[in-house]
This record gives sequence, structure tokens and C-alpha cells, in this order.
Amino acid sequence: MSDAAAAPLHSYIDGHWVLPQCSGGTLDAINPATEELAARVALCGPEDVDLAVAAAQRAFAGWGDTPLERRLALTETLIAVFERRYDEMVAAITVEMGAPFDLSYASQAECGPGHLKETVKAALALEWERRIGGSSSLVHEPVGVCVLITPWNWPINQLAAKIGPALVAGCTIVLKPSEVAPLSAQLFAEFIDEAGFPAGVFNMVHGTGAMIGDALTGHPGVDMVSFTGSTAAGIRVAKSAADTVKRVSQELGGKSANIVFADVDLEAAVTRGVLHCFNNSGQSCNAPTRMLVEASVYDEAVAIAARVGAAVQVGDPAQQGSHLGPVVTRAHFEKIQRLIQAGIDEGAMPVIGGPGKPEGFARGHYVRPTIFAGVHNGMTVAQEEIFGPVLVMIPFRDEAEAVAIANDSPYGLAAYVQSADKERARRVARRIRAGSVHLNGAGQDYGSPFGGFKQSGNGREWGVFGLLDYLELKVVNGFHD
Repeated sequence: MSDAAAAPLHSYIDGHWVLPQCSGGTLDAINPATEELAARVALCGPEDVDLAVAAAQRAFAGWGDTPLERRLALTETLIAVFERRYDEMVAAITVEMGAPFDLSYASQAECGPGHLKETVKAALALEWERRIGGSSSLVHEPVGVCVLITPWNWPINQLAAKIGPALVAGCTIVLKPSEVAPLSAQLFAEFIDEAGFPAGVFNMVHGTGAMIGDALTGHPGVDMVSFTGSTAAGIRVAKSAADTVKRVSQELGGKSANIVFADVDLEAAVTRGVLHCFNNSGQSCNAPTRMLVEASVYDEAVAIAARVGAAVQVGDPAQQGSHLGPVVTRAHFEKIQRLIQAGIDEGAMPVIGGPGKPEGFARGHYVRPTIFAGVHNGMTVAQEEIFGPVLVMIPFRDEAEAVAIANDSPYGLAAYVQSADKERARRVARRIRAGSVHLNGAGQDYGSPFGGFKQSGNGREWGVFGLLDYLELKVVNGFHD
């Protein structure tokens, strides 16, 4: 254990690195690959939340009135600092949550500059004030003080997708990052400090949801909460925020369907689906975890999936390569194990994987990549978000049944459709209740709205859509008289 890891991480309030006023103790964040200490977090309490919110309130008057050009210039400086210290961020993500080096470098850390640059572009394109009606003016103004609560699975993606538009909009921020994976947030806070944002514009408090969650989301001095995490936690956030009628934007869980029709290149479609499901060790809210396959090619698709899945390697996240890393914590590992066993108990057939760790991995929270065949949509493994490298394969008879199965979920974050018939793919996409639908392997760029239907949340992030989340609309009647 290094001295740096043993020293508790400070919070950042009103432009200063601080330890909690009334210590809530410390929490050890564990490297999921080695099960050794990665960081020690000094936990804040409600008193520290009050200090952070007060700092954000004081800063809002000046920051909200700061010309857009100045806000954008500081954001450009933040991008430059991030890019100069990029390798530090890659290392932090790999250590704190186990994303393999290649994934951390090419995808996880890259989300930071990617989202920030897209936010700048969106701000330059947005018509911040325009004439409306006969003589009125429609004005976009910042919401105010925003609490941002972010998860561990794509830590910089979520930080940048919230912090960037909030800052550019003219809001001030109190961030609560995941205490499980705090190193990337600590670095991001350092980047903001180095970029020279005014004191109080950005504040960060370390802590657990149990200790400070309600203090943040229910605080009367907070105007908006943006939360990414589980649906269960999102429900609590919404209830806590309701008493003060503040704006709440949420990106929650998912159990995304991947519909594979018989007319598609089956080898390519199934391979793509398996690898996408397993990416980030399955710890992505929009992962295509339910593969729905037309019955006439179901057995062939299962055989392909088993072959592709069996070739997926698990390995040390510090090493380069396309292998999977561990899942984030022991508790999360145990949850995945319980759900895999539930699948077996309910009659699903694991064609690869199953309970336990991969061979040769006594240490670390490594999960065996698992594919279940013989699944129907009523099974636990088809309904619950497992958040691990677990794929279920479900047959369907026709287009109508495929759509019905896809929509038979409390979630609606993403969906995937594979068909050589483009008109059918488009038709099915329109009928699926999800915030993002991907046709034949198409990706999603930073300018597209990201968010879900149903219990996958509300609001939209990314690009101009994320920027608008942090803006209020004001009509000034008679302005042009």
C-alpha cells in the first residue's frame, strides 16, 4: 500500500481542497483486479453539503452573468488540461474500476474531451435569445445550483456529460462522484482547478449515498439534480427532491433488447452482439443483454454466440489487449453470481460460463463470461439488470413477437435491430420503446441525445440536448415594443 493511496482524498469546496468538517470516517476504494487499496476517501456529512451548496450559491450570481465567451474559453482550457494529463486519467480508471488499458485509453477516458468539445460546439450553435411572437424575447438562462451524482461504470463519460453543459450553461455545481471509484473524479476536479474556474463554481464532496444523498437531493438551496445510477436509487432521488420541486434529470438502468432477424449476416450480427454485451465486463447501462433471435436461425445463432463467447479472454486490466477486466467490487461480483445461479435454477441453459471465477483467477473480482440459451422473457435473467458479462438468448417467431418481447421490460434505455431489410429495421425501431435504437451496428455520436423511456429515466444528455437540461426558458413580453 503506497502512502499516496493511504492518504485520504480531500473534497473540493469553494476553490479549496478540504477534509470534512465533521468527519464521517474514511472508506477504502479497492482495486478490483488486485483487491488491494486503490484510494482512501474522507467521507463528508450533511454539514459539508451545506458548505458546498452555500459556495455554489454565492458563485452563481457572478458565474451565471459571465459572458458565454468567457465560460467557453475556460472550458477550452479545461479540455487542454485534460488532454495534457490524459495518461493520468487512463491509469486512474484502470486502477479504480478495472477497465482494461485499451478500453480505458480509447473509450473511457476519451469521453472527457469528447463530451466537452461537443458541448462547446452545441453552445456556439444554440440561439440563446430570440424573438418570439409579436414583441417578446425568449431567453435561455442557467437553472442555478446543480447537484450532479455520478456512477463508477463509465466515470468520466458521466462526469463530462454533466459537468461540461452545466458549466457552459452558467450553472454552479456540487458533484458527488461514486465513492467506489473516486480517482477519476479527483483528477477531473484537479483539471478544473488548474483551468482556473472561479471559486465556488465547481465543488465536489466525497461521501456515500446513505450519508449525504438526501442532504444533497433535498437541499433547498439546490435548483436541479442530475443523477445516473440504478433505478432503485433514482426513485429515492426523485422522492427526496420532490419536496422542493427542483428539476430532476435521471439516466437509470437498462435491459436492452438486440433483435436479430434471419435475413441478416448472422455471423457478423451475433458476434457483434456478444462482444458489445461483454464490453466493459458487461457494466454498461445500454448493453445489449437480451439477444432476441428469429426462431428459424436460433440454434445456429446460439452456436455462433457460444463460439465467440468462449474465445473472449479475461485478464489483468493493467495489460494491453482486448480482454475483459474484473467487475467493480466484491459485492457486485456476488450479486452477479446470485443472478447467474437464478438463471440456472429457473431452467436457463449456460452454453458458456456459469457461476464462479474463471480458471486461474483466485484473486480479483473476475466473472466468467456467461451466455444463457433456452431463455424466455419471464425469467429473472431476462428481466433484471445483471450488470455483468451475461447474455441471454430468446427465440421469437415473427416481427410482432420480437417487438412485444423487446418492450416487455420495465426499462427503455436502448435497443438494437439487425436486419438486411432496412425498411423492416426502421419500422421495428419506431415501435420499440427506448431512447436510443441502433440499426445494424450503428453507433451513437456525442451530439445525439442519450437517455431512456420508462424506468430508464427522464431527460436527455449529450450535445445540445444535455445543454438544454441545464437551462431555463424565460419569456420577456414586450421586449421589442
